[in-house]
Amino acid sequence: MTLRSMETRQEKGDPWCAVYTRHQHEKSISEMLEAKGFEVFLPLYESTRRWKDRRMVLSLPLFPCYVFVRGAHERRLPVLTTPGVHMIISRGERVATVPEEEIEAIRRTVEGPFSVEPHPFLRCGERVRVIRGSLEGVEGILTRKKNLYRLVLSVDMLAQSVSVEVDALDVEPAVQRNVVAVHPAGQPQSDSAQRSLAVGD
Repeated sequence: MTLRSMETRQEKGDPWCAVYTRHQHEKSISEMLEAKGFEVFLPLYESTRRWKDRRMVLSLPLFPCYVFVRGAHERRLPVLTTPGVHMIISRGERVATVPEEEIEAIRRTVEGPFSVEPHPFLRCGERVRVIRGSLEGVEGILTRKKNLYRLVLSVDMLAQSVSVEVDALDVEPAVQRNVVAVHPAGQPQSDSAQRSLAVGD
């Protein structure tokens, strides 16, 4: 468990799901779920708040009101009876699954030497693949902000994203389903009402 992520590791058998929680209770809920034996992942980021006479660095959830849990598909009741938990995100009557690769990409991002901040959710655009460094193999959408390139990683089920600063020389086009699309900086977002997150300087 690190400053950037609260995570317990168990056997990788059950899929991940997202638990919707009470606002500003993500950390305490993660701890209670861990105590019940669940594998929990709560990605965090550092946010600097400034006042006239002081500055404070806070550790905040990267996805506000969400905690990722493995094993809740078969043990819903212990999750739903945890104080502060509103619901397990579902599709119809079935618990919605968060792909393992999305969890792994977010984990590698928050555990790296990067700075994170909110970023608009991106679903479509040009996908690239990191070819070297600690994020080698991770795929996302390449954007630009203040002359810096950022790799946007999305959790489609939550309609939220994170982005991490990358060197343009460290990425290459990622071919998926024989299609490569380009997402230029400043392109309109898919849905202005959707929320998300990002990583930067």
